[in-house]
Amino acid sequence: MRIAFILDPLEGIDTRKDSSFAMMREASSRGHQIHVLLVGDVLLKDGVIQAASREIRLTGRIPRWFEAENPRTCPLAEFDAVMMRKDPPFDMEYYYATQLLELAEQGGAKVVNRPAALRNWNEKLAIAKFPEFTPPTLVARREVDLREFLAMHRDIIVKPLDGMGGAGVFRVRENDPNIGVIIETMTGYGTRTVMAQRFVPEIEQGDKRILMVDGVPAPYCLARIPKKGETRGNLASGGKGVARPLSARDLEIADVVGPVLRSAGIALAGLDVIGDFLTEINVTSPTCMQEILDQTGFDVAKQVIDLLESGCA
Repeated sequence: MRIAFILDPLEGIDTRKDSSFAMMREASSRGHQIHVLLVGDVLLKDGVIQAASREIRLTGRIPRWFEAENPRTCPLAEFDAVMMRKDPPFDMEYYYATQLLELAEQGGAKVVNRPAALRNWNEKLAIAKFPEFTPPTLVARREVDLREFLAMHRDIIVKPLDGMGGAGVFRVRENDPNIGVIIETMTGYGTRTVMAQRFVPEIEQGDKRILMVDGVPAPYCLARIPKKGETRGNLASGGKGVARPLSARDLEIADVVGPVLRSAGIALAGLDVIGDFLTEINVTSPTCMQEILDQTGFDVAKQVIDLLESGCA
């Protein structure tokens, strides 16, 4: 197979932790060709979605872990699979990329995840499809609405709708002297919509990442435990990742969400669960594959490449 990965620059990849690298490594071990490109390499020309990609070979060495051929431009439909793994934020350039990839899909390209799903499944707002599993949640930009929500729940989390890795996430308590400035900063004085959720104290036991492949959960999650003095469990914010078997509640959530993901064309997703609550659904570039493999021996990347080989993605 010829598999194209749309990524951020390769030089920024940490091969010890990166899930895209894990999938490239697995695909390479099976003899598949690996090609990489940036979002900016995708173009519409003469009615065809094309991209300038580089074939790479994995060297097995650090830090120079890959060797790359010169770029070659070809239609995306020539690849057996195109893995869209560009990290958020989801800005207008990302939006345009999903439109171009959707045109490529219509021209015969097999894009994972489906571009329309990437565009329509905001990683924060998607939980609204499953209200039975979510903590009390508010999506708003008016200060009065956020203050009322805080007065009702007394301890809340406020986060932007387009971030990742815990960036821009605030915990706000009812007696916080900085309530006003936090709301003003987060909403841009009422010009940006944010999400607020009741604080879930079980975050002390970890923000669990459940990886879903073709709607089926991996048997282990990665509980990202906040470092001392921190509310966020994200690994990018200093959290410690501990692999654990899925709980009965985790499986209940996954069994309901999985078929909906599959029907939307989301072959790879990451559910974030704190305590008994679903807090986010990551569909752009979910991570934690390598941490789960290192601690349990279960290889999620292998599941993904199995899926691509089956042609079912």
